[in-house]
Amino acid sequence: MRRRDFLHNSLTFTGAALSWAVLPPMSARAADRDLVEVTLDARPYRYPAVSGARFTGLAYNGQVPGPLLRVRYGQMFRARFINGTGGLSTIHWHGMILPNDMDGVPYVTQAPVPDGGQFIYTFKPDPPGFRWYHSHVGDQEALGLFGAFLVEDPREPRADVEVVLILHDIPDMRSFWAAIAGRSAATMNVPPGLTPNGMQALPASTAMHPGGGMGAMGRMGGMSTSIKPMPMGDAVGYLSHCVSGAAYPRTRPIIVKVGQTVRLRILNASPTLTHYVRLAGHRLRVTHSDGNPMPRDVTVDALRIGVAERYDAWFEVTRPGAWMLTSLMGQIHDHRQSVLIRTEDAADRLPEMPPPSLAGAELFTYRLAGAGMPLPPDEHAPFGPANVRRTLLLGGGTPGHRHWTIDGKIWPHTPKIDVRHGDRVLIHFKNPTDMDHPMHLHGHVFELVEQSGERLRYPLLKDTTLVPAAGTSTWRFRADSPPGRWVLHCHNVVHMMDGMMTEVDYVRGA
Repeated sequence: MRRRDFLHNSLTFTGAALSWAVLPPMSARAADRDLVEVTLDARPYRYPAVSGARFTGLAYNGQVPGPLLRVRYGQMFRARFINGTGGLSTIHWHGMILPNDMDGVPYVTQAPVPDGGQFIYTFKPDPPGFRWYHSHVGDQEALGLFGAFLVEDPREPRADVEVVLILHDIPDMRSFWAAIAGRSAATMNVPPGLTPNGMQALPASTAMHPGGGMGAMGRMGGMSTSIKPMPMGDAVGYLSHCVSGAAYPRTRPIIVKVGQTVRLRILNASPTLTHYVRLAGHRLRVTHSDGNPMPRDVTVDALRIGVAERYDAWFEVTRPGAWMLTSLMGQIHDHRQSVLIRTEDAADRLPEMPPPSLAGAELFTYRLAGAGMPLPPDEHAPFGPANVRRTLLLGGGTPGHRHWTIDGKIWPHTPKIDVRHGDRVLIHFKNPTDMDHPMHLHGHVFELVEQSGERLRYPLLKDTTLVPAAGTSTWRFRADSPPGRWVLHCHNVVHMMDGMMTEVDYVRGA
């Protein structure tokens, strides 16, 4: 090692100043380090007024979200985790390919860290791109233990302005635990203007009813069996909806100049909610999904971001003005999850607002990004050779049955997927339930090759995908990660805690 540098990240929360993070170019000194070290201290935390809620949860280093971690691709990373949560805890490094014993899953890859204890995570962050970190114990992620992690690729071109935005929602914990028990009275939070399965925008001709309400199709949102959102038993009620720790109007504006190119790196860290993000007056050019470059850029009116997904979206500032970037809510007048973007001379301007409905919008979908086309029903082995082929049936959530299942079983009794190093693996999900499921595989980047009967001509590199309600998804990957037990689970925290988790296990042998 040429030299050993020490970076002790001991930031403290300073109100709305941390409602987003603008990224200056990494200094030559920081980029030249061989080792980046941080300390992450998890402790109880009372959310500030800028969050829009009175809430006591947990935080890393006294802030929610936790500190933005940033390394250059190729650097070693070491995190000293101090657990002051009052219970057991771990840190999972989401989207990373790393040694299995660094993955942070309690009782699977490591013993959980006891209250008052410490653990050292050491690995070389891989692959480059937008990753994140969070607790993998119980409800701790929902309480505030999460943060963004950028692994910067020096080969990538930079935008004039680069911003990290974390969408997160502060849960009503009484509602959260009622959802775990399957007895929540909360309704689905879906913005108007979506098709019955919530995966596409309605045509622009969809009528708005007097008073701003949508017709029956628009009210169906993400539920395929009802004409309007209704209690499902597993939905969570929320106290506030935030962008990086603050709710509008307490989020700090992003100041830009005419002629600049802006890159937004957006993470959905919600416990349960899919978010639909739109920037007034602009279309968004999407280049990366889950931190991975897409095979082709796509330009859209609005982003659909499932739980745990990340997207890199770009736009150009072509004129002076002020525009609201908003995650559209089921309540069309709720703009708490918003950030104002404006030019320097527009401080007194009334900002442009995005339409309150997604009807007529071109929405980011896997089908659009991957150029989906119907899959011939008689095509043999349509996704290429595979040593391991598994179909997983996602189930549960029926009235009176709180558990969410894989092949009819709950964790840890779900069937495991055994692989050998070098195997080509194909996993096909069938989802007959009324809920989309954001399925996440630890320790791998896979190709999404199929969605609801359509082959993606351009497979998307992902670590998390929404398996649509009443639909299917297919993943393809090579089993070339470090050996060990890698969990595969729904990233809806309620569904995961209620059993929807299994493993991809590397076994010995030729």
